[in-house]
Amino acid sequence: MLHRVIYASEAVGATGVSTISLAHILGAAEANNRRDAITASIMFHRGQILQALEGSRADLDRLMRRLLEDRRHTGLRILVDTPIADRALSEPISVCPDPDAILEKFGASEISRLTANEAEAILEFKAAA
Repeated sequence: MLHRVIYASEAVGATGVSTISLAHILGAAEANNRRDAITASIMFHRGQILQALEGSRADLDRLMRRLLEDRRHTGLRILVDTPIADRALSEPISVCPDPDAILEKFGASEISRLTANEAEAILEFKAAA
């Protein structure tokens, strides 16, 4: 059975800001997610991170343990953790190209204030685009 986890966190230092940081995160995520059959989408916005992950329960649990120990972000809070019938995401990792526009579309000013429903709506919107 497939599951979806969407979490928000606060970036530490240059995480999500510098090109080198982004390349490192995306390169590692691409390799690990392909290996574990996880699909994902990530948004970086003003020092905050929103990520949606889809895969098997065991693979997502293993990934979440690694993310909780990752010092590149802090304050990780899970917004959504639910079984799903089908994936909304198709890539091992994709990056939201215009987080300001997406957050504005949903009337949100920052990731840290998103509700579970808003996070799911953003995922559905991004997946449909």
